[in-house]
This record gives sequence, C-alpha cells and structure tokens, in this order.
Amino acid sequence: MLSRQPIEQIQQQAQQQWQRHAEFKEYMSAVNPPMPKIDVNFFDHTLHEQGATRVIPFDLSAQLETTYPASTPNLMANFIRILEGTSLRTDAQATSQMFYVIKGSGRTQMQNGTIEWQEGDLFTLPAVPDALHSASCDSALYWVHDQPLLDYLGVMPKQQRFEPVLYTKDVLNNELAKVRAEGTGRNRTGVLLSNPNFPLTMTLTHTLWSLYNALPAGIVQKPHRHNSIAVDYVVSAGPNTYTLIGKSLDDNGQIVDPIKAPWVAGSVFITPPGWWHSHHNLSDLDAVVLPIQDAGLIMNMQILDFQYVK
Repeated sequence: MLSRQPIEQIQQQAQQQWQRHAEFKEYMSAVNPPMPKIDVNFFDHTLHEQGATRVIPFDLSAQLETTYPASTPNLMANFIRILEGTSLRTDAQATSQMFYVIKGSGRTQMQNGTIEWQEGDLFTLPAVPDALHSASCDSALYWVHDQPLLDYLGVMPKQQRFEPVLYTKDVLNNELAKVRAEGTGRNRTGVLLSNPNFPLTMTLTHTLWSLYNALPAGIVQKPHRHNSIAVDYVVSAGPNTYTLIGKSLDDNGQIVDPIKAPWVAGSVFITPPGWWHSHHNLSDLDAVVLPIQDAGLIMNMQILDFQYVK
C-alpha cells in the first residue's frame, strides 16, 4: 500500500514551483548591466533598386540579442520593393507604421480605406491587421513600425490610436520652404511631422517621431544628442554631405573620434541613443534627411534629454 504524503508537504511542493525563478542580484554589480551594443549601421540604396517584389528588413536582432526581428530595441525598419503591376501585403503587429515613398506610385488598401501615393509622399497607418500595397510602376518604399516594442512587452495592439494620415510631397516641400524662409540665419531648418491626436508630444504618432529636415549647401550643423534612436533616411544629398557621430565632445565642442555616415540619396543609417552627431554639407546642393525615431515614446516618458552645442 502506497504511503500518503502529508497535506502540508504537498502544499509546500506546490508552492515551491512558483519560487524557482526568484533571483537576486547585488545592487552595485547589477544596477547598470551591460546591454547589447547599438552601433552606427548603414543600409544602402542598392537594396531597393533591384530584385523581385519583397520586403527588405533591416534585421539586427543578432546584434541586439532579441528573439524577434528588430532594427532598434523599439523599431523595425525596412525597404519595400514592388514591381509594376504587382502587390505586396504587410501585416506588422504594430501600433504605428510609417511609409515614405522613395520612388514610383501606387495605392495601399486596408480596413480604413485606400491611400493613393506617389514619389515623395509619406503616410502613417495605425494598428491595422494588414495592408495591401500595389504599384502602378516599379516602386520602392521606406517602412518603419514599432512591432519590436510590442514583441518585447508580449502584447498585441487592441485599438487604433489615430486615423491614417497622408503627408504629400507638395505639402512637405511647401512647409519646409516656409520654415526656411522664416528661419533665415538659423542653424537648423526643418519641419516636425505632427498628428492632432498627440498634443503633448506633438509627434508623428504616439511612438514615432519624424523630421523633414533641410541641410542647406555649405552649412554645418553643430553637434546635438538625444536619448531616442534615429533611423535616418536620406531623401536627397550632393557629394561630401555627411553626419559625424561619436560618444563624447572635446573642450571645443567637437566630436571625439567620430564615425562618418555619408549621406547617399535613398540610403539609411542608424544613430545610436545618447551619441553626439553633427551634420555637414560641403557641397553646392541642398540636402534633405528624414529621421524616424522612437521619440514619441521617449518624450512621453520625459527622458528625451535633447542637448546641443550652441
């Protein structure tokens, strides 16, 4: 006859299963743990200029040590190539998506309706189950969304926080021209893209931040830094236009041992959080850059900490 365990022992064993993952770390050795390195990374324009209709992900999950695709801890960036007469479906489990049309024209259909787009347009989508993108000629788009943030949290979007928004090329360029005319002599001339649903952060969405920024010919923008990560798309640039990126400044306000990120139209580079960076246009052509950041989220947390050299 089998012995029967005392009830107290059974209860104790049942409780022990909830204790097996309880760990403890000494404060000073763990308060600032070593995290995966976020580097300056480059994604060349040639990636979206050839090949079949497809998504071209900027997947740095191995570097970031994530179990899911990611370009930064909070964002996933991609190129999309769509050949004439073909379609491609995207189904990111994201709260915010940004698409910039690098070239071509077409339409995007989703549950909210249909957006017609062409070269130079930018549009945002909220949490939609999927979207079907069709091209009327060979097209390429730059696509950034916040699914890595949701993957980290282990959640799914439950509501749309905003309506889809279209920022056309003409409106973008007109608004930029206004700022440049009004800001003659300023070191920085750009327009922040905003959405009325987010009056506190004044950002593209509640997680994404975007700037349509001109770097005039012959101008050098002094170093600045922020705690958000920038995924920078180069809209247009002449030769010898670039960004210098580094962790610290010398006594003269210059970046120490900088990494040089050339501005090549149609290409992308990543600026790590907290690193100083300065923009340089030594050509005779005006340049435009479109950074996408997780600053909507960071700003809401009130830890953006934007600083610049005066």
